[in-house]
Amino acid sequence: MQFKDCVIGMEFGSTRIKSVMADGRGNVLASGSHIWENRFENGIWTYFREDIILGLQACYADLKSDVMQKYGVKLTEVGAIGISAMMHGYLVLDKYDNVLTPFRTWRNNNAAEAAEKLTEIFGYPIPARWSIAHLYQAILNGEKHIKDIAFQTTLAGYVHYLLTGEKVTGIDEASGMFPVNGVLKDFDAERAKLFENLVSVKERAPFSLKRIFPKVLVAGEVAGFLTEEGAKLLDPDGDLKRGIPLCPPEGDVATGMVATNAVKAGAGNVSAGTSIFCMVALDKPLKQVHPEIDMVATPAGAPVAMVHCNNCSSDINAWANVFADFAKRLGSDISRGELFKLLFEASLEGDADCGEIISYNFVSGENIAGIDKGRPLVIRKTESNFTLSNFMRSQIYSSMATLKTGLYILSKEENIEIRSVVAHGGLFKTERVAQQYLANAVGSPVTVMRTAGEGGAWGMALLALYFKYGNGRSLTDYLDENIFSTMSGITVYPDKDAEGMEKFMAQYKNGLAIVRKAAEVL
Repeated sequence: MQFKDCVIGMEFGSTRIKSVMADGRGNVLASGSHIWENRFENGIWTYFREDIILGLQACYADLKSDVMQKYGVKLTEVGAIGISAMMHGYLVLDKYDNVLTPFRTWRNNNAAEAAEKLTEIFGYPIPARWSIAHLYQAILNGEKHIKDIAFQTTLAGYVHYLLTGEKVTGIDEASGMFPVNGVLKDFDAERAKLFENLVSVKERAPFSLKRIFPKVLVAGEVAGFLTEEGAKLLDPDGDLKRGIPLCPPEGDVATGMVATNAVKAGAGNVSAGTSIFCMVALDKPLKQVHPEIDMVATPAGAPVAMVHCNNCSSDINAWANVFADFAKRLGSDISRGELFKLLFEASLEGDADCGEIISYNFVSGENIAGIDKGRPLVIRKTESNFTLSNFMRSQIYSSMATLKTGLYILSKEENIEIRSVVAHGGLFKTERVAQQYLANAVGSPVTVMRTAGEGGAWGMALLALYFKYGNGRSLTDYLDENIFSTMSGITVYPDKDAEGMEKFMAQYKNGLAIVRKAAEVL
């Protein structure tokens, strides 16, 4: 069996690296994965260079093994490859390609001072996790490596560089490094000048952003070819051929939009796992600067409003561990998947307002809520209806409460109508539960596609397919006509419990003061 007409998409997520091989219609033929975890070293959340390379190789090896098991042939060639990863962060190289400082992931919040200053200077929201915020913070801190920077990129851009030797990035990934100009499809030159004219930058940074930043590409453009060194790095067995073309590397925001066909104006996409974020494609930029709202781009360069929350399912997972331990002590061998299904379905029996039980899922800080440090809490009054069903509903509500806060700004202050939402991620594995609560939270229909479990790696594969077979059509038309026209999903609409969620949210907002106090005293 030959795979020259197929593509590979690979995404480096926070806890798992996943790869998929898809045919020309987007059907997944094989997949691979590798579990990894960030390290907290010297106050920094990071992945070491060897973590990245070994993870890349392990994930590809798992995909290659799946191909051999299913089709009985050795994987040697495909039509195109695409690389994606979690966005933002700080990854800088010197002229010899040495990584100058441990990769600082999006999870770090140590660039808040720089982000606040740049937001004011640019008149544009710059979150602390963005690459330019990390660079400016390093300059403000007087870090010695600044003078040696020859190339600044992201995790996806770095892996792509290792495979191709090309210093490029997709425009959505670029929009999480520095503001982009949606018309010119490039980094914003005027704001780059503002940055370079800052006194501290002129004194300590002997470079221009244009020189150290990657070249910006849009979906469909050629981003390089797999070199001999890149082929050996990806497949140390030596079976993979050099010369395979690669599409522009992209961030997980882009792959989430593509995997859910949410690249047209008015369409929303929610991705829910360790973090939760919603992207809403726009037909024009926002009227005001909102610190709670990021401005990014579709892979084609159209503006996107993004609400990003650091916390989603981690506290639910922690409670699931407690329940799993209890079940084990009772002699039950219930699987983790069955346990989550049981707990989520139990929440459907709860009161619409969770019986006045309020949960806070802040394992780490949360900018939108004004929370600096993670302090997960469950709060109830003496008369609250404290049942398992209400407790679990409160936990799930909590996982999307900060997202709802950000979306309120878009709807009420910017008058943006979210006509539909497509959701994907682990939170929606139990059919219709979190999906229904999300519909009530955003006030619009929410669809979960049958392909939702494939996630960002599949979205990256679709971008590789568009690169190979787009033939000049818009990305929106290609996805509508070639990929999603035959795909099915489940759609739910806001129901009578939406009013109960509003009551929960009112108490949730009032209780944030308790969380801040907990961070102060504990």
